[in-house]
Amino acid sequence: MSREILLLVDALAREKNVDKDIVFGALEHALAQATKKRYEGDVDIRVSIDRENGEFESFRRWHVVPDEAGLQLPDQEILHFEAKEQIGDIEVDDYIEEPIESVEFGRRFAQDTKQVVLQRIRDAEREQILADFLERGDSLVTGTIKRMERGDAIVESGRIEARLPRDQTIPKENLRIGDRVRAYILRIDRNARGPQVILSRTAPEFIMKLFELEVPEIEQGLLEIKSAARDSGVRAKIAVYTNDKRIDPIGTCVGMRGSRVQAVTGELGGERVDIVLWSDDPAQFVIGALAPANVSSIVVDEEKHAMDVVVDEENLAIAIGRGGQNVRLASELTGWQINIMTAEESADKSQAETAAIRALFMEKLDVDEEVADILVEEGFATLEEIAYVPISEMLDIESFDEDTVNELRNRARDALVTEAIASEEGMEGMDDALANLEGMDRVTAGKLGLAGVKTLAAFGALAYDEFGAILALSADRARQLIETEFEDVTDEEMKLIDSKYDEQAKALQARAWSLAEAK
Repeated sequence: MSREILLLVDALAREKNVDKDIVFGALEHALAQATKKRYEGDVDIRVSIDRENGEFESFRRWHVVPDEAGLQLPDQEILHFEAKEQIGDIEVDDYIEEPIESVEFGRRFAQDTKQVVLQRIRDAEREQILADFLERGDSLVTGTIKRMERGDAIVESGRIEARLPRDQTIPKENLRIGDRVRAYILRIDRNARGPQVILSRTAPEFIMKLFELEVPEIEQGLLEIKSAARDSGVRAKIAVYTNDKRIDPIGTCVGMRGSRVQAVTGELGGERVDIVLWSDDPAQFVIGALAPANVSSIVVDEEKHAMDVVVDEENLAIAIGRGGQNVRLASELTGWQINIMTAEESADKSQAETAAIRALFMEKLDVDEEVADILVEEGFATLEEIAYVPISEMLDIESFDEDTVNELRNRARDALVTEAIASEEGMEGMDDALANLEGMDRVTAGKLGLAGVKTLAAFGALAYDEFGAILALSADRARQLIETEFEDVTDEEMKLIDSKYDEQAKALQARAWSLAEAK
């Protein structure tokens, strides 16, 4: 029996031109699979073949898992405390093995398992070819389309076959068998039965790599492409930067008479490329990214990672672009949410935000409109700022004496404590999925809970104005408004609701709705 194993391994290794260890591994797998059929459950079997004499042993084994995790696969796992009863120093993730009777290895078995062994050898060959390919560190693949599979192009590059999915091709390009094609390596799918290298011609990284090929200064480290955004086949933006004052980064990428950028555009089916100067000043970067539109002013909101960009009426359409393309690409390029608005819209938003802050101070600090306005004019926007900024900053306000300042700070702190207690109360019994929803904070979750909204489904089903009321107003007032379907909502309350229910809140609710639907 042992001699037959060694003969089989030797023959397959020579026939397939692979290392004997690969064949031994494939044969051990086949023997384990055959042994496994003797058991009813999904057991874990290991077979070990001696490389010198061909003798083999079989073992049933159990994976040691933490006690608190419980058994997910009872036929293959053992709890740590039980394993320690057998082996005192065993650790979690170790294995306990028990010798079992091996299957007989004869000519019939060898014939029956040959296909299994050959498949394992083919998998090992493919893995080795893939490893050799990845070792070269190439990000781009140039090859020939060998065949089409359900709309996807199978690209042959040397010994590697790669898949270019239909949704990763540039719109309107017509690829045919025999065409030479260049693409970016998007990912490696090791679970795929066919080609494991997945390509893309639409990824932003593709255009960055194309510029690296055309612009030697990038490879030399004199120039850097910081980011890219694309509307494949139509328009793209790239952000470039250099530390070398002698180099014009935009002109260098454009090339003599536009030769370099035209070479990239030709590869991308005529895709127009805007080259933007990168800046470590986010506002300046956004201004450049929105070109050719001229920007009048910018308001930066660091907390929301958003910018309100004001343009005049003449530049509004240019800044937004056809179908919102220009502002969308600028947002992707810079990583900032960009809100384009006119001066009038900016003024209206500013007034609404001021009204919301004024109403917050009047309600939470129990002050009149005059005191609230003074706080707003001095730049205070939250209760936290009033409660915890250095007292000297508030004492500098001419309208307030020391007693007034101390009273305002104490009221702000009391309001924050009350809000924290209410948040804890509101979150009692709330589903973890809602409480831990991406973007959800404890104050918002607490207000939702106090209004009786404690599940993803209930949150996703809220009307926009209902959600706004819960966020902006006290829990009691929000409940009252919801029960009366907003029949008696005042104009001031509506402004407050509109101000609080912003794009970030809408995105939060959209995520909840999506998760609730998935369940």
